[in-house]
Amino acid sequence: MNRINHFTEANPKIRIVMDYLLVLIGSAIIAISFNAFLLPNKVASGGVSGISTILKSVLGLEPAYVQWAFNIPLFIAGVILLGKHYGAKTLAGTVFLPFVVFLTKSWEPWTHDALLGALFGGIGVGLGLGIVFRGNASTGGTDLAAQIVHKYTGFTLGRCVVMIDGLIVLTAAIVFDIEKALYALIGLYVTSKTIDLIQVGFGRSKMAMIITNKQDEVREGILNKIDRGVTKLSAFGGFTDHERPVLMCVVDQTEFTKLKQLVKGLDPSAFVVVMDAAEVLGEGFKRG
Repeated sequence: MNRINHFTEANPKIRIVMDYLLVLIGSAIIAISFNAFLLPNKVASGGVSGISTILKSVLGLEPAYVQWAFNIPLFIAGVILLGKHYGAKTLAGTVFLPFVVFLTKSWEPWTHDALLGALFGGIGVGLGLGIVFRGNASTGGTDLAAQIVHKYTGFTLGRCVVMIDGLIVLTAAIVFDIEKALYALIGLYVTSKTIDLIQVGFGRSKMAMIITNKQDEVREGILNKIDRGVTKLSAFGGFTDHERPVLMCVVDQTEFTKLKQLVKGLDPSAFVVVMDAAEVLGEGFKRG
């Protein structure tokens, strides 16, 4: 993966092609997940796809046409009101996703169980969106609407997204039933978690903040025995106001036990705070 990243960084045209491929692949995955899991089980888990699910049930409108009817005007509004930084890649996702929805509309549903539809539909949509985001684009839709509302109301972007998706889920509860709305919420949750997983990857690291009276020994041990870098941060004790430097170290999850044993062996009274590090970029970890 690192070699691919270095190659594309050195070749901007290849990077552009790769971005477009990611946008198209991600959009296709979202569209297939919609037709295979969400639409047949009436799981309207937010977004323009959720609106098209509701309108399909109420008015019999073709979901692909509904998605085009919402996505394209929203994209134009986003360019006018928010600026031109969305670019052609987002337009490609905005147009291509409903196109694949239209192409796969005759596919047989992969499950008729609403819970399975919400779970696997949520995974598929999250996977597709994560891939699209890696292509430095989006699929437009209610994300753009949320950004427009955010700009002109002052509400946080997260709140705007929740308000719009919440309104769609509430509409689903009225049109279908409460149970379908609950499945939609499950789909939304699974989608958000899958996007996080695609964005930061499967790897997990640990960040340790170490306060010790034997900082030189601990620092040397981390550098030489675990072969990880360590950073000394300037800090002062809140009670004594004496200087108490903090050693910060990031290790792979498999190295954490070794780090813990090292610190305990050198200074049993050391104060150690450990946190999860979802994504670490740099020497010894991912290159980006």
